[in-house]
Amino acid sequence: MAISKKFLKSKPVCKVKFDVDKTQVENGEAIFLVGDFNNWDENSLPMKKLKNGNYTVTVDLEAGREYQFRYLAGDNIWFNDDSPDRTEATPYGDSENSVVSC
Repeated sequence: MAISKKFLKSKPVCKVKFDVDKTQVENGEAIFLVGDFNNWDENSLPMKKLKNGNYTVTVDLEAGREYQFRYLAGDNIWFNDDSPDRTEATPYGDSENSVVSC
């Protein structure tokens, strides 16, 4: 998995590209990017499956902020990015969220 960022000079926006390796997903399940930037909507940001089997999605985020997120594979398999900027405990106490800083 990887996260890459591109800051726009023309406006306070950070283009963040999220990539998930195919080894993270069983049976080619759909993957969604879910976070506080989309109100934790489990269906609004599907990741595109590439020809090599990996998944990707690019999101425009407001610069100067931090965002918590996780990936959702299939109906109920939640997992974190393996190289986030940092992690933060969830209010549920049983897991952590990945954090990307823009």
